[in-house]
Amino acid sequence: MKTYAIGMTAAAAASALLGSADACASTRESALVEWEFCRGAETNRAWQAVRVPHDWAIAGPFDKEHDKQVVAIFENGEKVPMEKTGRSGALPWIGEGWYRREVEIPEGCGFASLVFDGAMSEARVFFDGAEIAFNPYGYSSFEVELPAAKSGKHALVVHLQNVPESSRWYPGAGLYRPVRLVTGGAVGVRTWGVNVRTPTLQTWEADVDVRNPGKVQVAVTNYVKEGAGPYRPWSPESPNLYTLVTEVRGADGALLDRRETRFGFRTVEFGPDGFKLNGEVRKFKGVCMHHDLGPIGAEWNAAAFRRQVRKLKWIGCDSIRTSHNMPAPEQLAVCDEEGMMVMAESFDCWKEVKCKNGYNRFYDEWWRRDLESLAKVCRSHPSVVMYSIGNEIPEQAKEDGRDRSRTMQEFLRGMDATRPVTQGLSRWPGAGESGVAGVMDVCGLNYRLKFYDYAKGLARGGIVLGSETASTYSSRGAYYFPVETKVTAKTIREDGQCSSYDVEYAPWSNLPDDDRALQEDRPWVVGEFVWTGFDYLGEPCPYDHYWPSRSSYFGIFDLAGLPKDRAWLYRSYWKDGERTLHVLPHWTWPGREGKVTPVYVYTDADEAELFVNGKSQGTRKKDKSSRLDRYRLRWNDVVYEPGELKVVTKDGREAAVRTAGEPAALKLDVEESDARDDLRFVEVSVLDAAGNLCPDAAVPLEFAVSGAAKYKAACNGDATSLEAFAEPRMKTFHGKLVVVLDKSGPGEATLSARGGGLSVSVTLER
Repeated sequence: MKTYAIGMTAAAAASALLGSADACASTRESALVEWEFCRGAETNRAWQAVRVPHDWAIAGPFDKEHDKQVVAIFENGEKVPMEKTGRSGALPWIGEGWYRREVEIPEGCGFASLVFDGAMSEARVFFDGAEIAFNPYGYSSFEVELPAAKSGKHALVVHLQNVPESSRWYPGAGLYRPVRLVTGGAVGVRTWGVNVRTPTLQTWEADVDVRNPGKVQVAVTNYVKEGAGPYRPWSPESPNLYTLVTEVRGADGALLDRRETRFGFRTVEFGPDGFKLNGEVRKFKGVCMHHDLGPIGAEWNAAAFRRQVRKLKWIGCDSIRTSHNMPAPEQLAVCDEEGMMVMAESFDCWKEVKCKNGYNRFYDEWWRRDLESLAKVCRSHPSVVMYSIGNEIPEQAKEDGRDRSRTMQEFLRGMDATRPVTQGLSRWPGAGESGVAGVMDVCGLNYRLKFYDYAKGLARGGIVLGSETASTYSSRGAYYFPVETKVTAKTIREDGQCSSYDVEYAPWSNLPDDDRALQEDRPWVVGEFVWTGFDYLGEPCPYDHYWPSRSSYFGIFDLAGLPKDRAWLYRSYWKDGERTLHVLPHWTWPGREGKVTPVYVYTDADEAELFVNGKSQGTRKKDKSSRLDRYRLRWNDVVYEPGELKVVTKDGREAAVRTAGEPAALKLDVEESDARDDLRFVEVSVLDAAGNLCPDAAVPLEFAVSGAAKYKAACNGDATSLEAFAEPRMKTFHGKLVVVLDKSGPGEATLSARGGGLSVSVTLER
C-alpha cells in the first residue's frame, strides 16, 4: 500500500502519547526545552542556559552595521546599488551559534529520532560527537533518526550558521522553533505519518506510514474519536475539529503504537465560479505575514501568534499567507483551532539569485526535500487550503521558470493532490509570456492591477488571486499636512514616519481602496492577501536608506500589535455582520488652530454627519465613482479648533475624539488570554486628567514585575526606536506601548510602570 507522511498538531502530539509501564511500547514525543548556548567560533566558548524556542539575536542591540547591504532591489525599480542599513532588522543575527544538552533514551527502545520544527540556519546536528545531519533551510521542519536507539544518556550538539546577505527581512537566529525527542518501538507510526483527507463533508480517508524495519505483520486501524457523524464542517466561522485515532497492532493483537491526529471536514475547490470552501463561493480576505512575532522576534510562541490571529479576525480577516517561507507546524495548529485559512508558502527564491547568499545556494539539491517537508507538515491541517511554491521568483519571466514551476507543482501534487498550487507573480507581462502564469493551478498576482484582465485570459479556469496587495505605508498615530495621496519611493520626512491617513504607498503598489474596488468589480478575482497584517522586523521601506529605521511600515497593525487607523478601514468592508465606526485623526493639535485639518471616517455606514464642538461640518456619502470616497467618508476642509470631534451615522451611531490635556495618568489594560497562554500582553496608555489619550506623549517608562511572572519584552510600534525590547524600559510612542510578560505558572503577578512623574500597577491572575 502506498503511504504518505504528514504532521500532527502540537496538541495532538501531546495527547497521542500512551501511558504504559514499558516506556517504549508506543511512540513518545518529549519537548527538548533546556539547552546551553554560545555564540562564535568553536574555541573559547562561554555557555549560557537558554530555553528553546530561542532567538539569539532579538535582545539586540540594534546597529546599522548588522548585515548592512548595498544592493539595488529589482522589485523596487532600483538601478543603482544603495546602502540598506535596516533591511534585515539591524539585529545581530549574523554568525555562528552552538546549542548542547544531554538526551536520554529509555531502556528497550527500538527507535529514536530528533524532530526540529525549524533551525536558523544551515543546521548541523552532532550525536555523541559524530555529525549525523545537515539541513540548510532555516524554515523547513526535519527529522533526524538517531544512529542507534541505545538506552542511556547521549551528547547532543547543534551548530547553526547565518551568513550575511542571506535574507531580505529579519529571519531570527537559533533553535527558534521547538525541538522534540521521539522514542518508541521499532514498529510504529512515523512522525507526520498520518494523512487525513475529507473528499466530502461527511467522509474521510487516511493513509498511514508505518516504520517497520523488520517487516513484521501488522494491522493498522483508524477511527474518528468523536463517532460516526453527522460531522460539522470546518470553516473560519466555525472551526470544528475532530480526532482521528490510529492504532498499529501486531499479529497477536498487541498494541504497538497509537496516534491521535486532529483534522476537520472541509472541501476546497477552485474553478470558473471562483474559490469554494465547503461548496460555498467566497473570497479570501487575507493578509501576508512574516514569521517574527514583534518584540519576541522569531522565537515561536503559540500565545503570541494566537493573539495575532484573533486581532486579524477582529477586522474580518479569514486567511494568512506565510510569506515567504514554510510555516511552523504549531502555527498551523493555531490556525486550525481559531479558524484561519492558510496559503502555505515555501521559498523566496529558487536557482537564480535574489539575495547574494540566499536559498539559491541550495536549490538544486534541496528543493524536493524541502517541499516534501512542507507537504508532510501541512496535509492533515484543515486550515491549509493552498500551497505557494515561491514569491516574486526571478525566473518567472523565463522559459526555465515555466519548466521549474511545472516540475515543482507536479511534485507537490504527488505529495498532496487535494490542494491547488500558486505563486506570487510580479514581473508582468513577462510572467504571462513565459507561460508561468498559465502553468499554475491558481494564477497569483503581486500588485500589478493593470495586468489582472490580461492574466485572466491566461489563467486556468479564468480566475486570478491577489497573492500580494496594497503595500500601503503608515505609522500609528502619525499625521501630516497637507494630506496628499502619493507614491513614496525614498526617505520622505526627517522623523522617519509615514502618514496614518493611509494615502501613501510604494511605487510598485497602490491604495487599499484600489484593491477593494477590483475585488468587488471582478467576480473572477478570488480574493487578496494584503501586505501585511502586522509590521515586521526588517524592510523599513520607504526608509531603507535612512537611519535609524529597522522595521516595516506596511502593517495593518504595528509591531506591538496595536491597530493603525487602517485596521478600521479593512474592518469596515471585511467584517460581515458587525458595525464599524472610526474617526481620524486625533484632535489634539496645539498650533493648528484655524488651519485646515482633514477628517476621515472608516465605517460600514454609507452616510454620516460630522460635528466640531457641536457645529455641523456637513454630511458625506460614499461615492462609488471616486477612488477615495468609495470606501471612506472624508471632510477635507475642516478647520481645527480644540474640543470635540464627533461623527454620527445616518442610523444614529456615534464616535468621538477630544482634545487632550497634559499627561496626568498611566493606564494598564491586560489583554484577554487563554489559561494555556504562557505570555500575557499589557497595553500601556498615557492619559490626561479627563481620561483622554495623549496622542503625542513620548513618556520614558520603566517596568517592574513581581510574583508569578517575569518581564519578557516591550514594544511601542515605532520603527525608528533603537530601544532594546528585552530591557524593562521604553518610551511611549503616540501615547502607547505594549509590555509582554512571561506568565507560565499559576499565581498572582504584579506589573508596575513608572516615568514622567506618573506611576501605575496592575495585578494579573492565572
